[in-house]
Amino acid sequence: MRIVIIGGSGHIGTYLIPRLVSAGHEVINISRGKSSPYHSSQVWNGVQQVVLNRSEEEKSGQFGKKVLELYPDVVIDLICFSLESAKQIVESLEGKIKHFISCGTIWVHGHSKEVPVTEDQSRSPFGDYGIQKAEIESYLLEKARQDGFPATVLHPGHIVGPGWVPLNPAGHFNPQVFVKLANREEVCLPNFGLETVHHVHADDVAQSFAKAVENWNASIGENFHVVSPAALTLRGYAEEAASWFGQSANLNYLPWNEWRLTVEENEANATWDHIAHSPNCSIEKAKRLLNYQPRYSSLEAVRESVMWLINQGVVKIN
Repeated sequence: MRIVIIGGSGHIGTYLIPRLVSAGHEVINISRGKSSPYHSSQVWNGVQQVVLNRSEEEKSGQFGKKVLELYPDVVIDLICFSLESAKQIVESLEGKIKHFISCGTIWVHGHSKEVPVTEDQSRSPFGDYGIQKAEIESYLLEKARQDGFPATVLHPGHIVGPGWVPLNPAGHFNPQVFVKLANREEVCLPNFGLETVHHVHADDVAQSFAKAVENWNASIGENFHVVSPAALTLRGYAEEAASWFGQSANLNYLPWNEWRLTVEENEANATWDHIAHSPNCSIEKAKRLLNYQPRYSSLEAVRESVMWLINQGVVKIN
């Protein structure tokens, strides 16, 4: 099939596009042309690259029309962040494509009520990102179930992989937390360190998109969590990460209002977002309907990322 990917040069696309090309699909990647995939591959030589600035094209109402001009059978949208963007592209593609797959987020749930969270639990999103993604999901599934628009929504967790800094055991993105754990320096965690995070390797996210294409009849009109088999507590994550370096974790704990004063404001904000959500999501639906089989546990995915950081000199171990 002829597959157009919007935003295919980032975390997910780096792994997804080679999967799709290897499966025999013709792939066209739409991007701003400002970034390259995290890993080079000969496969990319056969991918048509189209440079478009989505936000600028949407202002003139042309983005969806320009996607349609590429004559896709399938459109995979990895970078839709507002309901207005979703509506514009759906209105252009409705009745003219076989499948539309949108990238959401597990943050559409907001606070968890019962864990592991399933896709059919009621939503209570908070924060602009989660609220907007929940609105997009609701719109696309309604279009699918009431109007027959062939939409699928996939919800990744905290994406990790070689090439970027993973969410760390303190709930933010400062790689020095891993340095401290490796050197048995004290790491302070908020509260009792029992809030949860739910990672997923970028290649497993890519697998889920490829599986949705392959199992289109089971995926249209449905939403799926795309995460590792199990979430991590911050404390458990820290203890396991320290063990990678032959150390036991030297942990301390402070109540949130005290802990937030021990880090930079941007780190405190990131941690608050993650511990307030404390995601813990089920993948049973994706396993059943898409045959989604993640290769990586959360810890395996993060460890691969950290080893890459060490090799790059970002994380320096004494």
